[in-house]
Amino acid sequence: MYSVVGVRFKRAGKIYYFDPDDLPIVKDQYVIVETARGIEYGQIVIGKKTVGEEDVVLPLKKVLRIANPDDAIQVEKNRTDAKEAFYICLDKIEKHDLEMKLVDVEYTFDRNKIIFYFTADGRIDFRELVKDLAAVFRTRIELRQIGVRDEAKMIGGIGPCGRVLCCSTFLGDFEPVSIKMAKDQNLSLNPAKISGLCGRLMCCLQYESDNYESGKEDLPDIGTTVMTPFGVGRVIGLNILERKIQVELKETQSVEFLPLDDVVEGEFDY
Repeated sequence: MYSVVGVRFKRAGKIYYFDPDDLPIVKDQYVIVETARGIEYGQIVIGKKTVGEEDVVLPLKKVLRIANPDDAIQVEKNRTDAKEAFYICLDKIEKHDLEMKLVDVEYTFDRNKIIFYFTADGRIDFRELVKDLAAVFRTRIELRQIGVRDEAKMIGGIGPCGRVLCCSTFLGDFEPVSIKMAKDQNLSLNPAKISGLCGRLMCCLQYESDNYESGKEDLPDIGTTVMTPFGVGRVIGLNILERKIQVELKETQSVEFLPLDDVVEGEFDY
């Protein structure tokens, strides 16, 4: 078992575990930690707790120290300088005529590296761009290509529901979303209605997917023959939330919505 704290570096970013050592760390404090990218400034979002070995990535790095007011000033300066770096990089991209879209720029806390996030349709030869940027900023340069979902998470925006995007407010990780989830929920399969700002299937399709999956287990499949109070029929639709079945009756060819308790599955002649 390991004693850990959960640290987040960005709003709605992924949570990483660190060893709190003997520091008097509490939730919502800011701390300085060492990461694969270098020294970083993050917020404690999960207080001290004990987890198993399967929940951590070893070796578990320690929290270096609790952040102080000077660290907050440094972070703000990094953000200001990153905005300036953004426009400098845009000019360099235009100069080299590269087919790439710059999304965001970020300094590591210790300013040991500056990261430029971009999207592109394919691979980009940005070697000359890196040389130009290194000559301007005189620090390590990293150009990182990201996907359209990550772009939406960084930029933010308003979704079709009228609320701020889930990915930019509280989703730490992207969960797999499939068209089957939309089908199970009887949603329109029009791409314009089930796609987010990123152009991919909306993340919220996954929120109720488990409930629909478990609800379907108790209901007959589409095409199944059933016996109803009105005679034999065939299942042509399901209302999973209300646990009702849409049945086309053999005798009258009419359609009835019936509760699950009023229907019996079987090998009936239809």
